[in-house]
Amino acid sequence: MAQFTEEEKMLRRIDRRFSKGVVEYGLIEDGDKILIGLSGGKDSLALVELLARRARVYKPRFSVVAVHVVMKNIPYQSDVDYLREYVESWGVPFVLFETEFDATTDTRKSPCFLCSWNRRKALFTVAKEQGCNKIALGHHMDDILETLLMNITYQGAFSSMPPRLVMKKFDMTIIRPMCLVHEADLMELAQVRGYRKQVKNCPYESQSSRSTMKGILKQLEEMNSEARYSLWGSMTNVQEELLPAIIKH
Repeated sequence: MAQFTEEEKMLRRIDRRFSKGVVEYGLIEDGDKILIGLSGGKDSLALVELLARRARVYKPRFSVVAVHVVMKNIPYQSDVDYLREYVESWGVPFVLFETEFDATTDTRKSPCFLCSWNRRKALFTVAKEQGCNKIALGHHMDDILETLLMNITYQGAFSSMPPRLVMKKFDMTIIRPMCLVHEADLMELAQVRGYRKQVKNCPYESQSSRSTMKGILKQLEEMNSEARYSLWGSMTNVQEELLPAIIKH
């Protein structure tokens, strides 16, 4: 019986969970043209590899293109030459899109929110220009569960980032093909592949409450090793009769 190395086991785990997410949530269909939002972090770099490899499989037939959005007014720096070289090494076309926003126009919103909103807007613009019908984002299972915990804690809403979101207004579908992939495996993949980090990180990154939620998710897993699966299952197992209900008069 063949013995797999730790690296091979990790790659098989990622492939298995990636394929399960794609199939279970119907993320890729025949004839799709998918735009990959490439931030330059480990998750989006992994997504390029996973989608490029899957695009070589005969069915369903689909194509991919990657875009890196540069926000000119935020003092961070990415290695565009490296990103282009990496993406094209997988046979995927690379698009660079530059934009900016004025943070003073809406002081009620944080720079993170405004940057994120403008990046998303740029993705839709490029997707339309490239004739894409779907935009793939590099969120993994941990991201989705952390968002669930954040929304419950800060918004008072039982919601997260769905694996598939149809944006009828824009005639576009957002997909998260790595929705069942664990971040720990992606960190291992980044080491194995030797992903290059951003030249200079975003100055607002440390202000995010997401890093706190990472710690809470880890604590929950220490309490119960199956916690992430219980949290994931809870999103499709809402027992309304056991929740408070407002009586309409």
